Amino acid sequence: MHPEVTVLDPPNAIHHLYNRQYMLQDVADLNFSGAYGIVRVPKQLVIKKDPSSIPEAVSKAGLILPLVAKPLVVDGTAKSHELALAYDQHSLQMLETPLVLQEFVNHGGILFKVYIVGEAIKVVRRFSLPDVSKQEWSKNAGVFRFPRVSCAAASADDADLDPSIAELPPKHLLEKLAQELRHRLGLHLFNLDIIRERGSKDRFYVIDINYFPGYGKISDYEHIFTDFLLSLMQNKNKTNSTGAC
Repeated sequence: MHPEVTVLDPPNAIHHLYNRQYMLQDVADLNFSGAYGIVRVPKQLVIKKDPSSIPEAVSKAGLILPLVAKPLVVDGTAKSHELALAYDQHSLQMLETPLVLQEFVNHGGILFKVYIVGEAIKVVRRFSLPDVSKQEWSKNAGVFRFPRVSCAAASADDADLDPSIAELPPKHLLEKLAQELRHRLGLHLFNLDIIRERGSKDRFYVIDINYFPGYGKISDYEHIFTDFLLSLMQNKNKTNSTGAC
């Protein structure tokens, strides 16, 4: 590689986010808690083999139904972002492996997409999977499949929502979380899918991390991205100047 080429993010760090087995590990290790809230990841289980083994594996792991099923590998296709919600033990055998199973957390049907571009942070609301009551859970059975639920067409920014659900995560919490994850992931360009546990004001879960997401979905993305690139080049020039002295 030419020495003057600027690498935005190292390929090995990017590859880390393409596998949901490891995607959320840095968030889990961070065990983030502070004055503005708590950030966790849902309890999850990776299944790579025969679907018939899933019910037993779920029981051994102590996961609580219903469970969200996601493809293990994120390869940029629409299929890799499809979700399924499994309500009962028997239906788990209907799922396609390899996959990740996450405990479903009621969150008012709203997801916060936190876009990170270097030091800049932008947050948008998206409609998500609806809450599941204990009554609904006991009556439902089977697997319910969903397309990509948090796309731009599912914007909830202008919706008339309960303030306790619609309120964005605290700015200071997101800034600190983004700072920590930029360092741990070794990346500048990614987004976090965050939910707030229903009935809680300050308990959040990161449920997905995407590399180089669709920044065109956020306002002023051209200016944000241009400022990031200019800052990157300025820092590189300063480093080169210092090294030449």
